[in-house]
Amino acid sequence: MEYFKQIICLDFIGSEYEESNWQLVDQLAGKRLLMNKSESIFERELSKTDCLLVKLGAKVGRDLIDKAPNLRYIGMLGTGYGGIDVAYAAKKGITVTNITDYATESVAEFFIGMLLDQLRDLAKAKAQAKAGDYSDGAYNGSVIKGKTIGVVGLGNIGLRTAELAQAFGANVIYWSKHRKPEAEKAGIKYVSLNKLLATSDVISLNLALNQKTEGILNAKRVMTIKKGAIVINPSPMELINFPSLTKRLKKGDMTLILDHSDEITTEQDKILQTFDNCVMYPPIGYLTAEATQLKRGIYIGNIRNYLAGKPSNTVS
Repeated sequence: MEYFKQIICLDFIGSEYEESNWQLVDQLAGKRLLMNKSESIFERELSKTDCLLVKLGAKVGRDLIDKAPNLRYIGMLGTGYGGIDVAYAAKKGITVTNITDYATESVAEFFIGMLLDQLRDLAKAKAQAKAGDYSDGAYNGSVIKGKTIGVVGLGNIGLRTAELAQAFGANVIYWSKHRKPEAEKAGIKYVSLNKLLATSDVISLNLALNQKTEGILNAKRVMTIKKGAIVINPSPMELINFPSLTKRLKKGDMTLILDHSDEITTEQDKILQTFDNCVMYPPIGYLTAEATQLKRGIYIGNIRNYLAGKPSNTVS
């Protein structure tokens, strides 16, 4: 099996992998560098690099690709690759891979956790009890059973989210680019996207970011969302038209919950922080011991498979 001459791990600090994992990566390259774009020697080293490893949120556009004439492989340490110009990479003969199906259970269960926290005010209850106040007069929660939960995007995570919602007794509907006959046989009903937004008590967005999905919740669709709905977005915020979202949040008739807080701009963060009906979590939906172990194995496997002439999890 061949190996890479030089790998640049863009914006990695080293703690992403255990030493034993890094040793496996090092076996696949003559040289490995942990770098960021601000370093003075970055462009010089990039010009010699044939493998670029990146993390979620990384921006790899035409300018960067053009500065790497020897580049032949880009590996994403995660699922979302919207920041990579995969079409241009393909034109340049560069293979791009990502990691799928490593955090299906983790993200789907986190959806349930975020929803339960919202419906039962769990964070407030824990803080109150920690302060020694065990009164219950301020609480009047709601159950999942009987609610209509709409899942936008019925891939692996969306499907598992729908199944868990069904287990709680919810009426689950979905919209996806392609119909899912097996899911429909299990009682998950297909509806149009607009109908889903207008009728769901809870909405889960489970779409990868790409040119077709960016802004899929446009101005009109954002205003179509049912009054009082809870919108949970464990996916990139670029799926939603931001100016329209802020207008809707100002009305105070919907709640937004998200966990891709590390990918929004500083200005967007400041705006969203002003709304009591917007709940932001750190990007922890995929962070479980089980998912992390599987993710690391797939990542190295992608690199090894490419070098063996059998690329896996390719997106370009």
